[in-house]
Amino acid sequence: MHLLAAVSTLSVVVGLLHVLGALGVFLFGMKIMSEAVQRIAGKRMRQALSGMTANRYSGILTGFLTTSLVQSSSATTVLVVSFVNAGLLTLIQSIGVIMGANLGTTITAWIVAIVGTKVSVSAFALPLIGVGLPFVFIGKDKGKSFGELLLGFGLVFFGLGLLKDSVPDLKEMMKTDPATAEMVKNIVTWMGGRGFISTLLYLVGGIVLTLLVQSSSAAMAITVTCALNGWLGDLSDPLLVARNSAAIVLGENIGTTVTAWLAALGANVHAKRAARAHFTFNVIGVCWMLIVFVPFTALVWKATGSLPEWLRNASDSFKKSEIAFATAIFHTAFNLANICLLVAFVPQIARLVEWWVRDPKPAKGAGGLKYISQGLVDLGELNVAEAENATRQMSRLTSEMFDGFVELLRHPDVDLSGKVTQLKGMEDTCDAMLEDITTYLIQCSTHEIGRGNATRIASMLRVVSEFEEATDRIYRLVKLVQRKYEKGHIFQDSHDKEIENLCQHVREMLELSAGSLSGVSAELMRQAESQENRVDALRKNHNRGAMKRMQDGGDVPTEMIFTEINNHLEAVGNHALNIVQNGELKPAGA
Repeated sequence: MHLLAAVSTLSVVVGLLHVLGALGVFLFGMKIMSEAVQRIAGKRMRQALSGMTANRYSGILTGFLTTSLVQSSSATTVLVVSFVNAGLLTLIQSIGVIMGANLGTTITAWIVAIVGTKVSVSAFALPLIGVGLPFVFIGKDKGKSFGELLLGFGLVFFGLGLLKDSVPDLKEMMKTDPATAEMVKNIVTWMGGRGFISTLLYLVGGIVLTLLVQSSSAAMAITVTCALNGWLGDLSDPLLVARNSAAIVLGENIGTTVTAWLAALGANVHAKRAARAHFTFNVIGVCWMLIVFVPFTALVWKATGSLPEWLRNASDSFKKSEIAFATAIFHTAFNLANICLLVAFVPQIARLVEWWVRDPKPAKGAGGLKYISQGLVDLGELNVAEAENATRQMSRLTSEMFDGFVELLRHPDVDLSGKVTQLKGMEDTCDAMLEDITTYLIQCSTHEIGRGNATRIASMLRVVSEFEEATDRIYRLVKLVQRKYEKGHIFQDSHDKEIENLCQHVREMLELSAGSLSGVSAELMRQAESQENRVDALRKNHNRGAMKRMQDGGDVPTEMIFTEINNHLEAVGNHALNIVQNGELKPAGA
């Protein structure tokens, strides 16, 4: 008796491991496929997300297309949180993208329905893996990424096939393990015979399932597979099974918002609001759907019966294919209806989450960058956008600091000690930003990224170092001006005019360096080199004049301060030129 119980327990454990193994193949395929898409089209995806979101409707389209590519709404919403954190998307724009992401992820349900009922997975999954594998080993850059895309795609379908075969059919299980099958049947009967309470139980089950696997696509695959094998109700009542499956789908829509919520932990207030907006949008949708759940699912079941015969594969006496397709139709119809109902209320949702997540008190220093990712799909390729934005902030801070120095220089009769303190704080902020951005970029580079982004990261590491050194020089200029005033050294009008002229040229160099962060054209490079030559020539000319005045009996301490200011200004110009030279070259004609 004990031996039979042990064998039965071992059989259950082995069966569970088979399911987990199949799920592992599916998730691994999703990870490889998504990261390959990022390396192939990452730059275009960044441009789409930051440029195709002019209004909420284009944002919906962008979110739909992006999620269709990476096949993970969690990856898209985590990416959206990252872009909001970097200031590349507004809250209103992010809500539109999230709406589209919810619709894009419904494609997975259709794939699972087709694979689960009609297609022989091994007929094309293994050939896809076979075609992609050589590219992975011998390909370079995009060729290798293309091979990984095919490999991941094949593994996704292969995992679905394994999952379909690993989840035991409850009817067949009654013959091999009647005790376990009877226990499962009793649980299913208990959960399914309680009307609205049953719907809520399955909904909670969907939330828990998505939290466990951290992928709405994987949760959808498990849901449909379990439905087809009788785990969600007696297949003799397919409408009941379809309703139970739909209730789990509603739970998955809430569960998938947790990933973005976790990604926003430690991010700025705008990213937190984007994550809350995702949660709010999905919860509102689930609430109104629960009110109309019975008639809506009845309508979905009716629509399922209108699908073409070849697609439904309706020869199955238990209407398994109808259950799978009903789940897919429900998932798509629910998300589409939710978008149509709530798209007009995006501003109201934005105001709600702004009230929910209040603006924090201003904090001193620069806020830390947060490397945003998730376990299943790493966003190493796309996280670079946040570092790019932080580098632009550092550029603006450098220019503001230089303008502050010029203001000190122009007002010798005004007490600007408070301004000096402010400029010191800006220099400290740039020091902190250098450490912060460098740490962040190194973390990005430890993940598998394409050659283009690897070069971009190396370039940004040099650029932020140049900005920090430029701010050090500017603060030395501030201290020189402060020393000049404290010691009572007075510049002649010729001194002031020469320094003013040199400052204007250096300020133009800083403008060119800021423009280079978006790409360096041949013309911009020519302008920067020409401008730096002028700065260098002016510095030499000014210093020769100072030397001559000292030889003619001029005030040596004053002329020494004048010379040091010239040298530091020229050094700032050199750092600006280095930034331009380290920028990403634009293709000819761009």
